[in-house]
Amino acid sequence: MRVALFGGSFDPPHHGHIAIATAAADVFDLDSVLFAPVGHQPLKPEGVPAPFADRLAMVELACRQDPRFAVSDLDAPRPDGSPNYTVETLATLHESMPDARLFNLVGADSFLDLPRWHEPERLLDLAEWIVVSRPGFPLADLSPLGLTPHQKGRVHLLQTVHEDVAATNLRARLEAGDPCLDVLCPAVSAYIEAHQLYR
Repeated sequence: MRVALFGGSFDPPHHGHIAIATAAADVFDLDSVLFAPVGHQPLKPEGVPAPFADRLAMVELACRQDPRFAVSDLDAPRPDGSPNYTVETLATLHESMPDARLFNLVGADSFLDLPRWHEPERLLDLAEWIVVSRPGFPLADLSPLGLTPHQKGRVHLLQTVHEDVAATNLRARLEAGDPCLDVLCPAVSAYIEAHQLYR
């Protein structure tokens, strides 16, 4: 089994997320992409506007587009309110799927921030990384990250995705009452309307 963890706020999940997961699954022959909305992101301390349960429900709706996609609550909020760390999520996944070949799917902007992540040296041991190009974040030169040759060999670049959806702009449109059907699947748009999210 080739399994990728795809963590993020997913606030809300949009076509850009689906495009990234589809491209990664196609290019790296993934059996499963686990969309894991994060409870408390340590590098985004301001929090997220939509409650975790709603983000989980919206991701579940968005994942119905592809049988390779599944929603996961591995990164649910901790009872004590402590941050969710990717290194711990990957370790848990590794324990529950010891025979799987694990990947972690991230945007270039997040990956270039790797030294600020919790236990960065362990992250590349626990999984291979699929890094998606993002406008304004060149990936040609990874030398600032100080990776060893072994670590570099565990980093795969995905440069075929060109859907750039700014979540902040998207939430502002939703707040104004726009259903945003150009960037959201109809089921997610309907869920947002029914639950009066982002208003």
